[in-house]
Amino acid sequence: MASLVALLLAFCLGTKHALAAGLCDASTFAGVLPENATVRSADHVARGGTYGDGLLDLNYPIQPTGLPELCAVTILVNTSSTSSFRFGLFLPTVWNNRYLVVGNGGFGGGINWLDMGNGVGYGFAVVSTDTGHNSISTDIGWALDNPEKKEDWGWRSIYGTTNLGKALVEAYYDKQIAYSYYHGCSTGGRQGLKQVQISPDSFDGAIIGSSAWYVSHLNPWVTKVGTYNLPFNAPNHINASLFPVMAAEAVKQCDALDGVEDGIISAPSKCAPDYTTISCDKAGANVSACLTETQIQTAKNVYADYRSSSGELLYHGLLPGCENQWYLVLNQNDTSPYGINYIRDFLYDDPSWYWTEYNDSVVYDGERLKPGHATADDYDLSEFKELGGKMVIYHGLADGLIPPDGSKYYYEQVAETMADGDISGIQDFFRYMEVPGMGHCWSTSVGAPWAFGGGSQAAALGTNVWSVPGFKDAQHDVLLALMQWVENGTAVDSVVATTWQNPTNASTPVLRQRPLCVYPKVAKYDGEGDVDEATSWSCE
Repeated sequence: MASLVALLLAFCLGTKHALAAGLCDASTFAGVLPENATVRSADHVARGGTYGDGLLDLNYPIQPTGLPELCAVTILVNTSSTSSFRFGLFLPTVWNNRYLVVGNGGFGGGINWLDMGNGVGYGFAVVSTDTGHNSISTDIGWALDNPEKKEDWGWRSIYGTTNLGKALVEAYYDKQIAYSYYHGCSTGGRQGLKQVQISPDSFDGAIIGSSAWYVSHLNPWVTKVGTYNLPFNAPNHINASLFPVMAAEAVKQCDALDGVEDGIISAPSKCAPDYTTISCDKAGANVSACLTETQIQTAKNVYADYRSSSGELLYHGLLPGCENQWYLVLNQNDTSPYGINYIRDFLYDDPSWYWTEYNDSVVYDGERLKPGHATADDYDLSEFKELGGKMVIYHGLADGLIPPDGSKYYYEQVAETMADGDISGIQDFFRYMEVPGMGHCWSTSVGAPWAFGGGSQAAALGTNVWSVPGFKDAQHDVLLALMQWVENGTAVDSVVATTWQNPTNASTPVLRQRPLCVYPKVAKYDGEGDVDEATSWSCE
């Protein structure tokens, strides 16, 4: 126990480096940069301060607060005559001798200073790219007719940021980085997975959350699933006001399939909600909270896997339990911008393309054209494994934007490629966890434990939050758990997730804690203890 405490203190406190404020200057970094890169700024930030681009950063306008003393640096890298990317670094005075790259979200551009604030709380030197542009996550207009910007978003900005960031960190501290890590969710998950695939020596450990890795299939699926609920005035259309009604009915039918009635659908793959129970054809049906026969068929289509006319699996459907997030893909008057704007601006360079033109060729065109080389579908991670790398991927089972089975599919494909389908054959370096009741990357609508130090989770709890408030240890924080796996060989077998009475306000009392288990194990209740206590559950 004493040695464990000492290890965690080293993780979180690091070593204080006697760095004069004068070292936080452009001249400190300029000599390390290649000809196509320049220092845009280097600013000393006092303890308790804030830093970022504010409202000018369209995807991350909220800055971290309560920062430790650090040097904040912004670098510009030109990648072609029509493209460039920026990246930011936080270089804390008290450094833990480790390096962390954090990811982004959607198609958005902007340096993710807020997630960097979480990373620097642990003592990391942290870096984030703006992916080569400045936009909100659903705006893909920057990609139209610009293949170079697509490459920056697809892989080049995270690749350049990761490698150049390492050189700058070591130049600043005049010391080699002891360990390098990656942490990201959604597009951030895709970025980290892509970087591991093309540059396996980049990280000693990587955490990949709710990953949008299968761009060529996922983003067309987003449009395909949206067409099920269109046109807006057609009989098949389910109004968003009915999504909570459907969510409540799904919980009623699916909750107890894991053996515990707690309002959380923990085994969604075992359930196919039967919405005839709230059919408008029933006598006395509430006309404002019922579904017609055609609407029930729409729901079945949303849950179903997307297959081609020949039966080929093109992408997985959504799982029961995510209905409160259906608004992310079942938009009211059009298909989701994550899908239709990808097709218009990223794939075809045709802003006039409309959802009624959709057919399966969109998927095959994505595979053939490979815009931005963004898809991270290399299943052979042998080199990463041989270099000693460790990876944890996770996905919320109530994710209504990226179907959770996509992450499981990637994991199983790696097992198929590297171990003839035997999952135990890859668990010495690669583990997968499912998070019952968690939506896309963070939070919950059903009181499910969701906070475990995942990508962007600290930012969801506040601008000055890092790790899991009140539970900053390897038992409750997946990043600290990964560090133990990488640095002393203690494999990640489970991590305890937390939620509060107000799910995104950690100052309210803890509502529930529960272990997240390494797939294919799941959390089982002992039948005796407090169902809201993690000790009443085990991974079996």
